[in-house]
Amino acid sequence: MKKSLFFCTTLLCFGARAMADTLDAGDGGLEGRDIEALREWINTKRQVTVKEKGGALSISGEVRTEMQASYETANGVSQRGLSSVTGVPHETFDVEVNLMLDYRTDRSWASAKLEFDNDAGIFNGSLNKLKLERAYWGVRFVEGDNFTMDAEVGRRRINSFVDTKLQGDSFFDGILLRYDHEFEKLAKFYIHPGVFVINERASQFGYLGEIGFLDIGDTGFYTKYLLIDWDTKHFKSALKQRRFDFLTSQLTLGYKFLPKALNKIVVLYVAGVYNHKARKLAISDFKRANVGGYIGFSVGELKKKGDWSMDANYQVVQAQAVPDFDSAGLGLGNAAGGGFYTASFNGTGAPNTRETATGSSNFRGYNITFEYLLTNQLILFQSWTQTHSLDNRIGPVRRFMAYEMEFNYAF
Repeated sequence: MKKSLFFCTTLLCFGARAMADTLDAGDGGLEGRDIEALREWINTKRQVTVKEKGGALSISGEVRTEMQASYETANGVSQRGLSSVTGVPHETFDVEVNLMLDYRTDRSWASAKLEFDNDAGIFNGSLNKLKLERAYWGVRFVEGDNFTMDAEVGRRRINSFVDTKLQGDSFFDGILLRYDHEFEKLAKFYIHPGVFVINERASQFGYLGEIGFLDIGDTGFYTKYLLIDWDTKHFKSALKQRRFDFLTSQLTLGYKFLPKALNKIVVLYVAGVYNHKARKLAISDFKRANVGGYIGFSVGELKKKGDWSMDANYQVVQAQAVPDFDSAGLGLGNAAGGGFYTASFNGTGAPNTRETATGSSNFRGYNITFEYLLTNQLILFQSWTQTHSLDNRIGPVRRFMAYEMEFNYAF
């Protein structure tokens, strides 16, 4: 009896210590290349529901195993591999667990997501990468016959609630207002403005808003306009000011339809981005270099075993179209972690020149993703990306290729 009690106590102490180490540890890398169809499907997998007075608690999760193989060069010099200048390996393996909690009443809700994304391996692997990926609450303060007005406060990524493939990878820690109105036989209209924290120590805040018209005239056509303002504070340092000289507009046009021959939902889309604050600088070869865009299509949705979906798009992004820290485009790998205006991606280090500028922009290339639902819970995800420098006069000439395979078990 004493031995059993000692054994149980040891297990409890060890588990508590391991959890404490995890909670105290740092952040991990970001991925999030999954297409919207997968996100929507996962959101339907709520298999544990606890009924409470006045609301419902839903619990869901994911277990992911990932393999990535990447190849990157700058001026012909390899940037990946054990003998490369960065030491970043060609192949990487990740193990990831996500836990999602959602609570809803008639006029309020809350949502949270904890992400444990760790590198695989006995000697180089990690055990402590925990991230608060999502945590917000919302209320509905007006509900009419054909319109609603909501407010949501907390954290999530910008591109989780706006439609963009080139920007929005930053966290939105702030307040989002939602006005949605359905005009019968005309369109579904919405406007979603918000304010968020950029740097509380500098009293720096950002602003965004998206307006959209969906299913215009019951045809399946839609259009959206997104505006994100990062240029909200004046800095004495010209180098720091350049990092936030971004007021980006994005216009998106799309068409969603169900062809009889294919019997799968097809979406055609095209979008353009424009940075209104860009200036002609020496680092950008005295060009504004402030335009980006993409065109593509997606086919299919994941709902049951045997379903498949794919997305293919081509992207072009000039050097000053979107900020490094908010870039969600395909990019050029950037194994060395360089920024466009500064030596480091995080805005620190010596100023770059036109010859040394890197970062996440100034590229063109394509991405193809394919997903297959092996069972009602297990998804096979595959992705191929290939990009290269857009303007060879800005920064080193870079090339990037990447293949990713992922198994995702959702429960």
